[in-house]
Amino acid sequence: MIYTVTLNPSLDYYLSLPALHPGTLHRVQDAQLLPGGKGVNVAIVLSRLGVPVRALGFAAGHTGTLLTTLLREIGLDTDFVTVPGGMTRLNVKISTESETELNGAGPDIPSDAFEALLCKMDGLEPDDILVLSGSAPASLPADAYNQLAQRAQARGAHIVADTTGQRLTDLLPCRPFLIKPNALELAEVSGQTADTVAERAAQARQLQALGARNVLVSCGAEGAVLVTEDGDVLTGQAPQGTVRSTVGAGDSMVAGFLAGWLGGGSYEAALRLGLSAGSATAFRDGLAERGDIDRLLSEVCVTA
Repeated sequence: MIYTVTLNPSLDYYLSLPALHPGTLHRVQDAQLLPGGKGVNVAIVLSRLGVPVRALGFAAGHTGTLLTTLLREIGLDTDFVTVPGGMTRLNVKISTESETELNGAGPDIPSDAFEALLCKMDGLEPDDILVLSGSAPASLPADAYNQLAQRAQARGAHIVADTTGQRLTDLLPCRPFLIKPNALELAEVSGQTADTVAERAAQARQLQALGARNVLVSCGAEGAVLVTEDGDVLTGQAPQGTVRSTVGAGDSMVAGFLAGWLGGGSYEAALRLGLSAGSATAFRDGLAERGDIDRLLSEVCVTA
């Protein structure tokens, strides 16, 4: 079983219009209200790929109730901790000739609610996978992800981390099975820029030396670089297509990678499915469906 943790989930309100002019009235061409948050996105795509998954995190107020309702309506197994005050954040994503995002603030998480989430880690079993994704509310302890990871590892679970900056580097001593920085985040953590596969692989090995087992670097239209715990460097070329939105593309890559890995334990298959899932989301509005991912799979080229 895969468990995803989203400490600051959201409802994402997608608006499409020809152009955005501040201070004037706009008529929206298309609007969608969808569940959001990095871990939630990973869980949705995993579910669409037929992988057993449960979404964990916090839900607050009327927006939290709507979030869990929407997720259950699409068949996703959820086990959120209910927070008594505040509300689950509402994000506005505006699509014109470019993308504009207005992200709300999440609720304050009391210590007893965080303890309730920690206790859910005790239900994990050996070889389960815990995906820790995204930001954390300021009200949580600075080492919240580390506490969750250590509690899960005590049950024999594997950790996947898709977060940034200090939160990512703090997780490395936990020896996560997979981390997935993008190229800019990798440069930020390593403190130096990289433009070639060799340079990005060298940066990834620095993170492996600090504890990461496998490092998957997403590189946008350039594809991805995977440095495995066996020392291999795999590069994947993304399929051709028109990018509609990058929201959720990295999360979809994580979901596809895990689904591919669980389907046979091959890093090549994992990278191919990860790139297909990430690209399928980028080429459409909203997260990729299974058919979108399958259609792109044959177009992804992976080389060692």
